[in-house]
Amino acid sequence: MGRRGRCDGMDQLGRYFENILDALSDGVFITDTVGTTLCINRMYEQLTGLSKERVRGKNVRELQEEGVFDLVLNPEIVRTGKPATHAQHLGNGKKLVLSGFPVFDEAGRLRLVVTFARDITLLAQLNDQVAEQRRLIDQIHDQLAYMAQKQARVLEPVYASPAIEEVVSLLRRFAATDATILLLGETGVGKDVFARLAHDVSPRRENILLKVDCGGISEALTESEMFGYMPGAFTGASGKGKAGYFEIADGGTVFLDEVGELPLSMQTRLLRVLQDGEIMRVGATTPRKVDVRVIAATNRNLAEDVEAGTFRRDLYYRLNVATVHIPPLRERPEDVRPLLQYFLRQYTAKYRKSMAFMDITLEALTRYAWPGNVRELQNLVHSLVITLKGPLISPRDLPAQVAGSMSEMGVAPEEIVSARRPFREIMAEVECDFLLRAIEVHGSVRRVAELFQIDRSTVFRKLQLCRAAGKSAAVSGSPASSGSGESSGSV
Repeated sequence: MGRRGRCDGMDQLGRYFENILDALSDGVFITDTVGTTLCINRMYEQLTGLSKERVRGKNVRELQEEGVFDLVLNPEIVRTGKPATHAQHLGNGKKLVLSGFPVFDEAGRLRLVVTFARDITLLAQLNDQVAEQRRLIDQIHDQLAYMAQKQARVLEPVYASPAIEEVVSLLRRFAATDATILLLGETGVGKDVFARLAHDVSPRRENILLKVDCGGISEALTESEMFGYMPGAFTGASGKGKAGYFEIADGGTVFLDEVGELPLSMQTRLLRVLQDGEIMRVGATTPRKVDVRVIAATNRNLAEDVEAGTFRRDLYYRLNVATVHIPPLRERPEDVRPLLQYFLRQYTAKYRKSMAFMDITLEALTRYAWPGNVRELQNLVHSLVITLKGPLISPRDLPAQVAGSMSEMGVAPEEIVSARRPFREIMAEVECDFLLRAIEVHGSVRRVAELFQIDRSTVFRKLQLCRAAGKSAAVSGSPASSGSGESSGSV
């Protein structure tokens, strides 16, 4: 009795073999052991656009050479006698996944190769879209992580001088365009505050402003930090890769602080961003488009650096489009008082103290040269607030280096009122200043009288003398009227 197969009615099945193949949802491609095409089903025709007449009897290698598809499974399956799966790209742009299987006869000899084809073009597109969404999510995550580390935004600089009024006016005009802005000025003049102002009044104000300290990144890491890297681009690189500063700030502004410190190799890469709007991640083979506005700042003389060969001439011309010179604090003494009062409000609010400058102290500090500019002024106020018990800051409270510097300039704080005035008049003015500020700080004559052990009638009498001398409104830097100091900036 002969061996029974898994199917009965083989004659009937053979009669309807092609109809059975046409009923399958996958494309079917059947070849012999030398690769000659024997049969395809209707779904394969639909997937590929190839008719049965076009491929029947043709060798798969011949079809491959004609560019019908880029890969065939037949040779591999014939060689190994095992199933195989690969992706195949068709000449019409479609992408198929092929699953090929060997067919053996009863003696175990390989007779046919049956390949099933499934269209994964849509799946590949979806994967690409998912990858792009992941990239955008990573970019947004990087932006949020960066912004979470930043302090409250600075909205407006603090100033009273015509020189800074002109700087602000110029920046507002430049900010309305997309031109690269170059801020020039000594260390500590507040270039980052002006960069923030330019961003906040620009069309990009709703997007990120990312500050890059060009002098604070090691040369070995500058490229990967600024332009990002691909997964596994170098030893220690993240397996997911990482976006650089320009990708993180896409759509916003990159502030390159101390741009003159960039190594020459990075200057070339920066030039490409400015010229073409493209960055290349470390380890990548194709560039990425970015849409960023660049604001650069430096305390160096870039023109001299160009002549010395340490700064690229073409990059200098690219940066030197909308240039703004920020004058040092010694050239704008009108800004010293408002800056002192601003930082005093900020730090007294932070440390929950009540303090004020005496007028004579403000006058002395206005005449100081401030070699460290606004940064030195800010640090001085910070130090005074955390070291003094208050409530008033007198000239004697100033650090030795400040007082000594003013003495060398012929500006002694103790003599700032005028050495030619009678001592009694000088002391009366100091007394008025003290009482007026003490009332501002403590809120009432009664409280001042209690704290300083003075009769209230004496306080009232002296206040009458102050008013007669025109000192009733001479109140500066009063903590009582100060807020948190977080709503405005400083330069």
